[in-house]
Amino acid sequence: MIVMDDEPLALVNMEKKLKEFNSIEVVKSFTTVKDLLAEGPRLDFQVAFLDVEMPGMNGLEVAQLLKEWNKNIFIVFVTAYRDYAVQAFEINSIDYLLKPISKTRLETTINRIQDLHLENKSIPIQIQNKPVLTIQCFGGFVVLHNNKAVHWRTLKTKELFAFLFSNLNNHVPRDTIIDALWADTEVKKARVQLHTTVSYLRTTLSALGYSEVIQYANGCYILQLEDFQCDAHELEHILNAKSETGKISIERAEALIQSYQGDYMASLDYPWMTSKASFMNNKFTLLLHDLVEHYTAIHDVKKREQILLLTIEHNPYSDKTIQQLMKHYIEVDNRASAVKVYHNFKNTLLADLDILPKQETTELFNAISVENFNL
Repeated sequence: MIVMDDEPLALVNMEKKLKEFNSIEVVKSFTTVKDLLAEGPRLDFQVAFLDVEMPGMNGLEVAQLLKEWNKNIFIVFVTAYRDYAVQAFEINSIDYLLKPISKTRLETTINRIQDLHLENKSIPIQIQNKPVLTIQCFGGFVVLHNNKAVHWRTLKTKELFAFLFSNLNNHVPRDTIIDALWADTEVKKARVQLHTTVSYLRTTLSALGYSEVIQYANGCYILQLEDFQCDAHELEHILNAKSETGKISIERAEALIQSYQGDYMASLDYPWMTSKASFMNNKFTLLLHDLVEHYTAIHDVKKREQILLLTIEHNPYSDKTIQQLMKHYIEVDNRASAVKVYHNFKNTLLADLDILPKQETTELFNAISVENFNL
């Protein structure tokens, strides 16, 4: 990778932070565009860390230049200002770091680069040669190793993995696990079953190339995994990035939407899962609302309708979403669909919850009905 900043001290500081990561190689650093133009075309790099505020060509302009050299170059902007976040993501940068940068925040960026599955020979990032584990949480709990379903020794082995994975990197007391998975079993027997199931799980994960990822200390178990893909974790990464930059990555969000299969672990009947499922489903709803706002802002009515329909499928009892969809149909001059949406919503509420739509929703419907009558 290359690093560019017109302030020498800031450049040295950035290089120092990057060198703390063994998987990173800084090929060259630049303080001026002139030096970049002279040496850049001869260098082999796939990632560029760029300061935004620079004399002559700013970081945004340098990024566009680099994209002309190689459209597959990944850009990370580094700046003390939030003002450029929108333009930065329009250039398809993969991250936008605000100074001062903590090691933890920088590590998130490095992991994001590695998650893009750049080939070892094309970038100076050494990705460990581990087998890839893919974990689908939305719609069920499907674990694939090299695109083949993982075979679990027992149903409890799978449930224990799901439980530990939902508490990834957190120490979970042994008794908490027993209360969740063996609530109706006598304590002494439950401890034996837990010990046996942990042994089965360790053997299964070890066979997949994940040795010693489950540790036990001070009465707690912890699962620590690396090199895996997961839709639920991708959702959290997208929302965390949005909280830092003020803007979601539309490309990543759309990719996640395409893979969406239903509510969090929907096909499973694990009593302990209720709270986590509600939490994750609410996060997914937040992402959908963000996408609706984005498509509204850019006047993409087709995609807005698609996301609104998915939002209703995800949460069929939301007056807010129904109102948004009705207003959408009014905007595109399709009042018949707006009326149909209201009636379907009203029937669903009466049948499932024995309640009526909120007053605002009914008033919106009445306004449409009056307007249709006047027409």
